[in-house]
Amino acid sequence: MLGGINNELFLRSFSGFIVVAVLALILRWAYSGNKSLVEKQRRIGSEEEYGLLKVAHSPKNHIEGEILRQKLLAVGIKATLSQTKTGPKILVFEEDLRIAKATLATDN
Repeated sequence: MLGGINNELFLRSFSGFIVVAVLALILRWAYSGNKSLVEKQRRIGSEEEYGLLKVAHSPKNHIEGEILRQKLLAVGIKATLSQTKTGPKILVFEEDLRIAKATLATDN
């Protein structure tokens, strides 16, 4: 005890503040990855650049594409409407491709 102060209690209390400050610095570093406030410009890719998604249909425009996408969603097929270099495309997973093409071929 120096000068009537309990050193052990003081150091324990002070170490808690240090731990909180270090954690705050780590969290600030971890969550400050993207410093830009400007959205990146979208890049239009080709049909082959969509990974596991395959082209089920090529609509004339986005309105027709959205109607057809909703038709696929109604029968339980996950579908994406995307703009590619060759125009809008409805993309589905390869295992759903055959069913999607058959569904879109019907005139309902």
